[in-house]
Amino acid sequence: MKYRPILASLILALVLFVFPLSAQAASSSSVTNSIVNKGVAGKDFSGQSLIGIEFTSVKLENTNFSNADLRGVLFNGVMLDGVNLHGVDFSQGIAYLTKFENADLSDAVFTDAMMLRSVFDQVNVTNADFTNAILDMVQVKKLCINASGINSKTGVDTRESLGCK
Repeated sequence: MKYRPILASLILALVLFVFPLSAQAASSSSVTNSIVNKGVAGKDFSGQSLIGIEFTSVKLENTNFSNADLRGVLFNGVMLDGVNLHGVDFSQGIAYLTKFENADLSDAVFTDAMMLRSVFDQVNVTNADFTNAILDMVQVKKLCINASGINSKTGVDTRESLGCK
């Protein structure tokens, strides 16, 4: 009677050793709402709710996201050249390995956003709120050069939210 659990364990171990379970790989795009290279460059997403959408390895040149709800959105390896992000709410969003070039980030909310390894070249951050956003220090210094204004939604000073000196 006291050997029954030990015997059951040995039989289970033998079965799993002889007939192992196959491992199956999964990607986050198979379980989330993801846009991967689907020809969305230049589209008009202005004013739309795109909460939690993932944009992965896609070029979004000249795409209009103005006043869109981008809370929790993921930009992973995305080219955002000439993109209009005026007035967006990108709270708790992630922009990793993303290139913002000639983009309009004015009056946008980036609170608690994770924006590491992203590049900001010639962007407009007037009235943007970066409170508790995490950016590479080199990029913060670059943004501070032209940072100014107060965000219309949060009332936060752009320079203070970036920690400009």
